[in-house]
Amino acid sequence: MKAFVLAAGLGTRLAPLTDHTPKPLIPVLNIPSLFYTFFLLKQAGIREIICNIHHHGNAIRRCIESSELPGLNITFSEESVILGTGGGLKKCENLLGDDDFILVNSDIITDIDFNALVQQHQLSGCGGTLVLFETPEAGDIGDVGVENGLVKDFRNLRHTGLHSSFIYTGAAILSPKIFRFMKAEFSGIVDTGFTGLIDNGGLGFYQHNGLWMDIGTMQNYWFANIDTDSGMDVLSEPMHFAIGLSPHSLSPDACISPDATLSRSVIGAGCTIGAGCTIINSVILPQTTIKPGSHIVNAIIDPCTITIMGKPKQMRKQR
Repeated sequence: MKAFVLAAGLGTRLAPLTDHTPKPLIPVLNIPSLFYTFFLLKQAGIREIICNIHHHGNAIRRCIESSELPGLNITFSEESVILGTGGGLKKCENLLGDDDFILVNSDIITDIDFNALVQQHQLSGCGGTLVLFETPEAGDIGDVGVENGLVKDFRNLRHTGLHSSFIYTGAAILSPKIFRFMKAEFSGIVDTGFTGLIDNGGLGFYQHNGLWMDIGTMQNYWFANIDTDSGMDVLSEPMHFAIGLSPHSLSPDACISPDATLSRSVIGAGCTIGAGCTIINSVILPQTTIKPGSHIVNAIIDPCTITIMGKPKQMRKQR
């Protein structure tokens, strides 16, 4: 089985960080976010991955090729003009072939069991199975309408009146049947492929109850790094075993003054933290220099920008 990873987006909600770094390479606990997806796929026994790229596409290609991820064969689908989640997938129809395949967004951190997803999908007889996650925030994020074990609507766009506490996680297993309903132009997969499957044989769902975080916004990205209760610790050992990398708060390549005070913060590779600094609830991205005596609270800082996040609210529990 192959996988298709969506990594071509502009990442506008993470601007200005994404002005110079593509969203799939923005690190979460010092690991490029895209690599969390690669780890999960390899753990499930999936070795053939197609990754679409557009925004800073060469940077993504160079990072992956230089990382030498063991046991993975990654093919790039470069989009000179961005095609969206629908058009980008349609472009790779021939590469994906005639078998079912996994679809995953590159901006989620999760421990979805893809093997269990595949098993449920194969028993369902549906043309696709979406991974859904239950959260009290579904109404704000965009809920999925479900009925009799099937997906019927998204944010009531189909005017079914169906609402739930489920959201789409950005992961699914799909059959080649979906390509019948897709366009070879800029388009969204919900409006084309998912809707087509709903109306032609049904679209199933698999409920994921473990770790799931979307890092596509500044607030969510910040929480993913500093929320010690998120459950990401469960990924460390299996991730190291699968791809030789593990999430970590302090990069061994950072130069941190011994009298700096750090609390619930992430310090990236190549950073320099000066004497007498206090850094609390903050993410310091790679190659950033913090001047001596600086007091930093609730911030995301890279070499070009500073984003102040405000007072932390109650962390959303993911498990």
